[in-house]
Amino acid sequence: MPIGARAPHSDAAAEFLTQLLRLGFDPAAQPLGLAVSGGGDSMAMLHLAHELGLRVKVATVDHRLREGSLAEAQMVATVARALQFSHDILPWQGWDGRGNIQDKARRARRGLLAQWAQQSGVAAVALAHSQDDLAEGFLMRLARSAGVDGLAAMAPRFVAQGTVFLRP
Repeated sequence: MPIGARAPHSDAAAEFLTQLLRLGFDPAAQPLGLAVSGGGDSMAMLHLAHELGLRVKVATVDHRLREGSLAEAQMVATVARALQFSHDILPWQGWDGRGNIQDKARRARRGLLAQWAQQSGVAAVALAHSQDDLAEGFLMRLARSAGVDGLAAMAPRFVAQGTVFLRP
């Protein structure tokens, strides 16, 4: 390979970029925000973005709901910075111990990420979901006797609080 030539991208990286383009992300425009929890799916997304040479900014929401959550967020920060990406930890302080914790955490996560995206100047925020996440969500909605709309797959692109979210 000639000096200065880039190695071809992996199949996974090429598929990730194809999905981003299908969802309307323009890599030549603003940077892409990545929501990285530290799980396998979002860490893979982080590494794929690096492999592709994308301009990204990274954020991790620390829900503070279990011991060790800050350490996980700090691990993501270390990896992101090693890949030359900026990283912010977004702490949630809003749960009062009542109500549907999953719904409140999801709403808080979207709100924190939307605010961060607008302040950071990213074009959109990418969320990673594995096939297992999709299957688990479907089974949980099925168990709750959800209707047809409730059983539909996760939207690959949606807007929340003025911010575009992508699920490549």
